[in-house]
Amino acid sequence: MAYESVPDGELAAVVTYLEMLAPREAPVPSSPLALRRIEHPDPAAYRRLFRLVGARWLWFSRLVMDDDALAAIIGHPRVELHSVLDSAGDEVGLLELDFRQGGECELAFIGLVPELAGQGHGRWLLAEALRLAWRQDDGLGGIARVHVHTCTLDHPAALPAYRRAGFTAYRRAIERFPDPRLLGILAADCAPQLPVVGTLASAAPPPAS
Repeated sequence: MAYESVPDGELAAVVTYLEMLAPREAPVPSSPLALRRIEHPDPAAYRRLFRLVGARWLWFSRLVMDDDALAAIIGHPRVELHSVLDSAGDEVGLLELDFRQGGECELAFIGLVPELAGQGHGRWLLAEALRLAWRQDDGLGGIARVHVHTCTLDHPAALPAYRRAGFTAYRRAIERFPDPRLLGILAADCAPQLPVVGTLASAAPPPAS
């Protein structure tokens, strides 16, 4: 066994890639939450929801894109966005399905606000995601593969949930990247479960709206 040092200011995670090659016949659990399709996504509104759901787990990839690059993805006709609404109509989750690769669907982003963790809502959301992924007719013979990846910085229940839903792991990788909290992309206290090692950027730019 060997250890490799991670430089100050960087993070490292083990990424697990998973796939499902046939749908499972399983009912969607009941939930007081609901999905609402986002028909005309706005980059600023998307970033707010992305940050709301993912800041605790250091999601930042979409926060560093400019409006044009982000709009090219979320506005693509083969990318499907949904917000998750609670009973009051407030946004409490995000689901992004990417059908741009023929015959495949990637669960690009899926998650709920941290306050809803451990209440069974994640199982409902994943079941809904799979229902929507497999029902898509891409005009090329239908969907033959649904895939997703998660890493050790995500919620610890994420990987077991994917496996329980029927996904099979097929690859792992090590990912290293600058800590977005040190760059001012995310707040320094947004992921308290992961200590900051390094120096906060002075005069860091304000987070993208």
